[in-house]
Amino acid sequence: MLLTIRHTSHYRYDVPVAYAVQRLRLRPQTTTGQKMLQWQVTVDGADPEVSYTDGYGNKVDLVRHGRNVREITITATGQVETEDRAGVMGETGGFAPLWLFLRRTMLTQPGEALREMAVGIPTEGDRLAVLHALMNAVHQRVAYVPGTTDVTTDAENALKNGKGVCQDHAHIFISVARLLGIPARYVSGYLMMEGVVDQTASHAWAEAHVADLGWIGFDAANNICPNERYVRIACGLDYRDAAPISGMRFGSAVERLAVEINVEQ
Repeated sequence: MLLTIRHTSHYRYDVPVAYAVQRLRLRPQTTTGQKMLQWQVTVDGADPEVSYTDGYGNKVDLVRHGRNVREITITATGQVETEDRAGVMGETGGFAPLWLFLRRTMLTQPGEALREMAVGIPTEGDRLAVLHALMNAVHQRVAYVPGTTDVTTDAENALKNGKGVCQDHAHIFISVARLLGIPARYVSGYLMMEGVVDQTASHAWAEAHVADLGWIGFDAANNICPNERYVRIACGLDYRDAAPISGMRFGSAVERLAVEINVEQ
C-alpha cells in the first residue's frame, strides 16, 4: 500500500522565546514491512544543529530556535510503501541489547493494578498466545477516550482510570509484558484510519520479542497487530524515547500547539 503523509506541528508563544532546542523523530526508515520512497522535514523559525541515529535506531534531527521567535512550524511529509506482515518485524532496530527492554521506566513502573493484570494473563500457551491474550485484556480494560490523559500519565494510573489513548494502551501492554519476562518496546508512527484522513495526533503501539520470530507489533488500542495501514517512525523504552517532538526552552512563554496529520492512500 502506498501511503502519503503530511504532519504539521505549529507552535505559538505569547511572548518571544529567548532560546529553545527541539529533538525531532519524524523520519520513517526503510525496514521490515515498509519502504521509504520520499520524505522531507522542514522547520520554519529554527535552524538545524545536527542529525544522528540514536541507540534505538531512530533517525533524529536536533534544531535550535531562532532567538526571540513567537511561532515555529515543523512539517514532515512524504510517501511510504507498506505491506501487511501481521505485525512481524523480525530482528530489527538499533544497537540496544534485548535485556534493556525489560527495564522499568517512570511511565511503565508497575503498581498493584498492573501486577494484578499480569497475574490474570494465561501463560500456559506459547509466548505469542500470551501476548495476544495480553493485547485483548488491555483493549477490554481501557476505553479509548481522548483528553483523559496526557504525555505524563503512567501505565498504572491509566489502567486504574480505565480510559486513555493509544500511548496509554502501549505503556500498559509494555509494563505487563515486562512483568511476564517478555522484552517490550514503545513504537510511535502513523495509522491510516478507515474513513478518516485528517488527524490531530500520531499513533503509538507496542512491540514484544518472541523467540524465532523477533519483534512483533501489538496495537492494544485497536486490538490488532499492525498491518499495511501502519507506518513505523521511532521506538524506545517508552513515549519519551520515541516522541515525535521533544525539547526544552528558556523563559516564561506560554506555548500553544496545533497538530495536523493527514494520512491517505
